[in-house]
Amino acid sequence: MARQVEIWNDRAEIASRALFLCQLAYDEAILKGDKFTIVAAGGSTPRVLYELFAAKEWDWSKVHVFWGDERYVPVTDPQSNEGMTRKAWLDLVAIPTANIHAIPTDAEDPAIAAAKYEQHIKEFFRVGEGEIPQFDLVLLGMGDDGHTASLFPHTPALKVSDRFVTVGEKDGQPRITMTVPLINQAKEIIFMIEGAAKAKALKSVLATHGDVNQYPSRLITGNTIWLCDRTAMNQKKS
Repeated sequence: MARQVEIWNDRAEIASRALFLCQLAYDEAILKGDKFTIVAAGGSTPRVLYELFAAKEWDWSKVHVFWGDERYVPVTDPQSNEGMTRKAWLDLVAIPTANIHAIPTDAEDPAIAAAKYEQHIKEFFRVGEGEIPQFDLVLLGMGDDGHTASLFPHTPALKVSDRFVTVGEKDGQPRITMTVPLINQAKEIIFMIEGAAKAKALKSVLATHGDVNQYPSRLITGNTIWLCDRTAMNQKKS
C-alpha cells in the first residue's frame, strides 16, 4: 500500500492540509457513492481540524461519522473523544443524529460494547461473511509511545485479526478500538503528528524495519498520508 510523508511547520498547517485532503475525499465519496464515511480521532491536533469542519458547507445528511477508539467513559467526561468531537464540530452543524455512529460505553462489559459497535458497522456497510467494511477516510494520531487509536504497545489488541472492534487497554483502563485490519482497509488514512515528544517514536515507526509490538503505528500499512510537523521530524522550522 502507498505511504506518503509530508512535513509542515505547525499544527495550523497540518490542520489546513488535512482539511484539503478531507475535502477531496468527501468530493470523491459523494460523487461515487452519495455518502461520506469518516472515522474521527481524539487529540488536540484533530480538534483544530474539527473546528475547521464546522465551517464547511458540506451536505451533512450524507456525512457519517464513526470513531476509531474511545475511552470507556460517558460522553460528558472530559476524556471522551466523542464529547470533544461534538463540541468542536458535530454540535455546530446540521448533521442528522442517525449519522453520528458513537461507540457505546454504557455496557457493563467493554467486550459487549465492542461487539455491539462491530455489529453496527457490519449492518451499516452490509458486508457479507469474510468481507471487511471500507471507510472513505480514517483520521489517526500517534502517542509518544508509538500507539495509535487504542492499539498500545505489547497489548493483545494488536494481534486481533478476526474482529473489527476489540477491547484495548491503557494503564489498566479498558478502551474500545477498531482493529488493524479494519483501519487498513480504509480508502485513505491520515495521520496527524506534531511535537518533539513524538520524534523518537515517529522515526521508529517510519523506519524501513522495526518492531510492531513496540511501535503499533507500524501496523497501519494501508493508503496512508503522514502529516508531521518539523519538531516531530527533528527538523528546524522554515
